[in-house]
Formats: sequence, structure tokens, C-alpha cells
Amino acid sequence: MFSFFKRKKPAPLPEALALTPDMAEDVAPVAPTELPEGLVPAPALDEPVVGVETTVPPEQGDAAPLAAEDASANVEPVEDFPGRVQPPDAWSDRPDMPAVDPLAQLDRSDSPDDGSGTSWVARLRRGLSRTGQNLGSLFVGVKVDETLFDELETALIMADAGVEASQRLISELRVRVRRERINEPEAVRAALQSILADHLKVLEKPFMVGEVAPMVVMIAGVNGAGKTTSIGKLAHALRERDASVLLAAGDTFRAAAREQLVAWGTRNGVTVIAQEGGDPAAVAFDAVNAGRARGVDVVLVDTAGRLPTQLHLMEELKKIRRVIAKADAAAPHEVLLVVDGNTGQNALAQIRAFDAALGLTGLIVTKLDGTAKGGTLAAVAAGSQGVRPIPVYWIGVGEGMQDLQPFVAAEFAEALLGRHGV
Repeated sequence: MFSFFKRKKPAPLPEALALTPDMAEDVAPVAPTELPEGLVPAPALDEPVVGVETTVPPEQGDAAPLAAEDASANVEPVEDFPGRVQPPDAWSDRPDMPAVDPLAQLDRSDSPDDGSGTSWVARLRRGLSRTGQNLGSLFVGVKVDETLFDELETALIMADAGVEASQRLISELRVRVRRERINEPEAVRAALQSILADHLKVLEKPFMVGEVAPMVVMIAGVNGAGKTTSIGKLAHALRERDASVLLAAGDTFRAAAREQLVAWGTRNGVTVIAQEGGDPAAVAFDAVNAGRARGVDVVLVDTAGRLPTQLHLMEELKKIRRVIAKADAAAPHEVLLVVDGNTGQNALAQIRAFDAALGLTGLIVTKLDGTAKGGTLAAVAAGSQGVRPIPVYWIGVGEGMQDLQPFVAAEFAEALLGRHGV
């Protein structure tokens, strides 16, 4: 879940929002290109970033970035956020939000999230039903003996929990069953659910917003993982919690990737920094500076999808990270990897490779609906195959705006091991 801090005063604007000589090797000039219909150039900064055009949806043309020399002169303090200087009228009706951990009192079991009348937990359970049925069916009409433990271990391995995690979970289950003298299959299921929730707890972490402004989030992933869609859903979730968002269309390689992100931006009322066929590092650099000039809370930087075996493209990702750090020495504050939940054990290889290249801080796991490989997160939590137990910030089980939700270990374990897998 999200956690907001009281706002701190953002770092002062740089004297010029332009590339410095030491960046020449990282950010290459890009020739201007003709914009597609529906996009208009935003007014340039007084010191424009070389080779980068800033574009916004037509209805947001009046929200162009402030000129560098005028930015500080056109902002004023907002009373309900002591110590933070913001654009006039921004956040004026937003209540103060202290730093809290909403996971401590989270209960989403009864409240519908998508307007369909179906709660998030019910949708998660339905999404993981294939895995849940495979596991849950083992508790029907059986004796609590070694055969049950062996079958459960095999089912966990088949669900891509991995050998290491499966053995650890079943070993703990054996101990608990003996210690508590459990002799009913349903009680064994409940015990395994509790053990799995504790096992996954290491991956549970709230996404902190408000410690810095702008908070720069770099998002990577292989083609087809649902990266751009997840960015759109994440932007929606942030906007729902009254955070201001700026998107950077850094996927300049995939056809229509920019248009897809612009469509998400328009849908969410969020400005997009984009250019056709440009240097993605330059787009990211411009977005960070634009986010600072506008006083934006979160800048989400999209990147081109690539396989971890494409070493030259992985080097491009490293370049984007370096350039972001030159725009803001503390950025990126979060580096997220979007992982397709259907890839099973292949996800571990992706996590390991992207972590080595970028230093991941979190994961977004998508497409869990309909998968029989829902146990993969257990393998991540166990640190299988040399993977760090990187926090899972969000999981997705559908295509709707509300179908990207914070990862909660207890909810996931309940969905995976619900009564008889339903």
C-alpha cells in the first residue's frame, strides 16, 4: 500500500536545465521530428535540453513546465503543507497526510475496488484459482500422513515455488503438524496458509511517497510483461491518492509505445514527456528536470522492453540510470522490474539479470489471473537461484484500472490456499 510523508521542501532548481559537457557521452542530440496528430510541442525551457522535445496532451497545454528563471518566482508556500513551496493553487484542498504504514490496518476483504461489486481479495482468489485448485484438491478426503506432505511438496514445485522454497515450507508444516497434533486435512491447509504468509512477508513493503520531490521511478521489463500498462495503472493509483504524476515515454524503440503511454496519460489526466525515435536517456533527463520545475510528486520513467541476454540493450538501461542521476544525484529513487506472473521460474533469471544491471528496489508482478505458476513469489522470497528477496510492491490480476494492487502476503497466501482452492 502507499504511504505518504509530510511534504519536505524540494531541492532548489538548477541554474540551467541544460546538459552539461560531461553528459555529452551519455545523451546524444536528437533531430526534431514531426509530432503525430493530437500532440503539440510544449513551450521550451529557457535553457532547453539538447535534442529533446517535450510534448503534452492538447488538453494539458496550459500545464507546460515553468522556465528555469521564472520557476521560483511563480510559486508560493501553501499553508497546509508547512515548509514546502508549491505552485499556486496546487494541493490547496488536500488534507495533510502523516507518515503511516497502511498495511497495519488494511482490510479489503469486503470492499469492491473495480465497481463490479467484487472485492479485490475475491478477484485475486479467482485469478490464482488454477494454482489454488491444484493445491486445494489435495486436502479433500485424505489422511494427514507422509503421503500428503509429499504430494503437497510436489504440487508446490509444479506451481513454480521452486525446490528450495517447497522443501522449506513443507518442513515447517511437518513440524507444526507434529507440535500441534493436527489430524484434520482442513487444519493442515490452514497451517500451510499461515506458514506461506509468514514466508512471503519478506516481500511485503509499502511504497513510500513524499520523502522527496520529485520521486523518480525507473521502470524496466521484458517485452510483453505488461510494463507500459502497469505504468498507466500505477499512475492511476497515485492520482487516486492525490499525488501529482509526470510520465516519461522512454520506450523509443517499440512501435506505438509512445502513443500507448500518451493514451494512458490522457486517460489519467497526467502529462507525458515524449519524443519519437529519440534518445531515451535524453527523454528521461528532460522529464526529471520538468518534474522538478513543476513541483511534481512522482516521475515515472518508461524504458524499452528487452531480454536480459541482449547485452547492448542492457547497457542502454544502465545509461538511462546514469543520466537520471546526473539530473538528480539521488535519483532514481526506485528502480522497478515488471514481471509476467506466467513466466514461472524464468522470472528468477529476469530478476537476477536486471538486478545485477540496475540494482532493483522493487517488483511489479502482472498477469497472475489464470496462471498455474502462482508459487513463483515463494521462490523469490526464498532467494532461490541467487535472487535477492526484492520487495513486491504491486501485483496485477486483470486489465482494469483497479487491477493493480499492493502486495499483501496474507491476502496472497489466502488466495493461493483458499478452502479447496476456491
